[in-house]
Amino acid sequence: MTTAAPVPGSRDLPHPPRNEIRLEGVLHALSDPVRLRIVRELAAEEAALSCSHFDLPVTKSTSTHHFRVLRENGVIRQVYEGTAKMNALRRDDLDGLFPGLLDALLTAAIRQAGRHDAP
Repeated sequence: MTTAAPVPGSRDLPHPPRNEIRLEGVLHALSDPVRLRIVRELAAEEAALSCSHFDLPVTKSTSTHHFRVLRENGVIRQVYEGTAKMNALRRDDLDGLFPGLLDALLTAAIRQAGRHDAP
C-alpha cells in the first residue's frame, strides 16, 4: 500500500488516501481485540481522542504499534495537536468505500462483548 509521505521536518503522519484503502487491510486492522477496542471507543465518542485517553492492556510501544496499524490501513486519522497525538475514526471514508461494514462490525463487537460479560 502506498501512503502519502509526510513533509520532511513536519510532524504529519502518513495516511493512505481514500482511494487506496483496501478491504483486506481494514479487516486485518480490526481483527485484533485491542485495535477493535480503540475503534469502538472512537465510534462511541464521535470525536478525536488522544492516545493517552485509552486505557489499553498493553505496553506503550505495543499501543503505538496498534495505532500505527489502524492509521496505515485507513481506519483512523492521527494528527498532532501540540504534544498530543489525536486519533479520529475515518468513518466517512470507510462508509463511502464499504457501506455498512463499520456499523456491522461494531454491532457484532458489542454483541460479542455482551456474551463474554454474561454469567
